[in-house]
Amino acid sequence: MKTLFPLLGILLFISCTSPDSTKSEIEEPAAKNEWSMINTENEPLARHENAFTELNGKFYLIGGRTNKPINIYDPKTNTWSEGATPPLEMHHFQALPYKDKIYVLGAFTGGFPHETPIPDVYAYVPATDQWEKVTSIPEDRRRGAAGVMAHQDKIYVLCGIQDGHYDGHVAWFDEFDPATNEWKKLPDAPRSRDHFQAAMIRTKLYAAGGRNTSAKTEQTMELTIPEVDVFDFSTNEWVTLEKLLPTERAGTTSVIADNKLIVIGGESGSQVPGHDEVEVWNTESKTWETWPSLKQGRHGTQAAIYEEGIYIAAGSGNRGGGPELTNMEKLVLQ
Repeated sequence: MKTLFPLLGILLFISCTSPDSTKSEIEEPAAKNEWSMINTENEPLARHENAFTELNGKFYLIGGRTNKPINIYDPKTNTWSEGATPPLEMHHFQALPYKDKIYVLGAFTGGFPHETPIPDVYAYVPATDQWEKVTSIPEDRRRGAAGVMAHQDKIYVLCGIQDGHYDGHVAWFDEFDPATNEWKKLPDAPRSRDHFQAAMIRTKLYAAGGRNTSAKTEQTMELTIPEVDVFDFSTNEWVTLEKLLPTERAGTTSVIADNKLIVIGGESGSQVPGHDEVEVWNTESKTWETWPSLKQGRHGTQAAIYEEGIYIAAGSGNRGGGPELTNMEKLVLQ
């Protein structure tokens, strides 16, 4: 009996540390499909600081530095076509598909470093290929590089910066009613941030990534924000996640799948190439997961969920203004 228990202990140790068991634990995040480039029949215009969104089965590349016509991707034909040019240069915004229109608000126009907030809400109507000026934004709430998201027939504008890349970071949180064109001020976020995108999971609005851009102090890229702030519409309160975004960066895009917050790409002062990281907040396990990296690191664009995949296109390959990209890639969700 004295020799039996050591033997059992050895066997138990071997069983618990077998190659198959260790492999399963280590490789679980890598079990996701890899990103793949989509070889389209033709290419869109190169652009960055643009939006990219999906509505009714088609994808729309909108805005960016200089005023360029919309590019429209049809996944059924795998081709790009051209749509109407915006009424003015618009960049640094998160496009919002809402009730058969694509809304633009919380955007900039003009050049670095004193870009100007666009004073109006615009909407693109794909059915007619036309732009509409919806209404004016209250003068004391104008900013660009803000997060925008819809919830229960209202549009929400979060944070941003007033004076381009120079100064004027805000923690503002506003509600816009597209049915009445009325604006309402809501409780400020716990901190200011710009160059990020908002995302909704059930009743919660997430703000992850971004920075306090400050060309005024020669810290355009450096003041990145690791905290993730969350507004719960069911309680009307802000909270901050206990766990920080693993890789600090701005110029990110965020999407939601399976009740997970997926933060993609970006730029920072820590490296010249655009970030290729894809980091995912699991709302059930309360942990960050590392998903496969982008094939092309990029910032200054947007991602979209469509059917079984995440799509991302255009943007800048390095921090700052270039190279402007034309390619598109996809991650199949499992």
